[in-house]
Amino acid sequence: MYRLRLEKKIFKDGFRRIGGIDEAGRGPLAGPVVAACLSIAPGFRIKNKELAEVNDSKLLSEKKREELFKILMDEDLEIGVGICSPRIIDKVNIFQATFLAMKKSIEKLPRRPECIILDGKFLIPELEIEQRAIVKGDAKVFLIAAASIIAKVTRDRLMRKYHGQFPGYGFDQHKGYATLRHCRMIKKLGPCPIHRQTFSPIKVVSGRNSVVDLP
Repeated sequence: MYRLRLEKKIFKDGFRRIGGIDEAGRGPLAGPVVAACLSIAPGFRIKNKELAEVNDSKLLSEKKREELFKILMDEDLEIGVGICSPRIIDKVNIFQATFLAMKKSIEKLPRRPECIILDGKFLIPELEIEQRAIVKGDAKVFLIAAASIIAKVTRDRLMRKYHGQFPGYGFDQHKGYATLRHCRMIKKLGPCPIHRQTFSPIKVVSGRNSVVDLP
């Protein structure tokens, strides 16, 4: 089980509330990028023993992610979720859209953290909050790993809803990633409104340079 080592260390530095951030959906050809920020105060303790299974969301089954998502929602955590649409991704690029989703997730929190810890090696630009980037943080730090689960489950649920709108592509299965089936359906049907039209695979597979805009 995570022992909140990093979180406790940061609290010892004098911070009164910290947040952990991660994202889901940077690589797919379709759908939004989603970020989650989970915030805690110094007295936070992990109550449910099942949270010993919290890990990088990519290493968990879909069933396990859903189970842990429900448990995390019942913990003493403040949770914010930020979403950037395919339209925004196409406008500013996926790298900047990811940062924007992260900023949105912080803004959705009831209380603003004094320090942010995030996965990777890049800090969020123009954020007036102390930040600490942790390489492979989603496998090392509880708050980041938990945020990865919230972000992934939230995005997967959105993609299942999009499957109802655009059933021909199989979004409920591959969640927008570049599987063989997905690429074949793009070639057959052309891209739909939630495809990221600036991603080169869309242009190559579909043979088109634009898609119908979202209403």
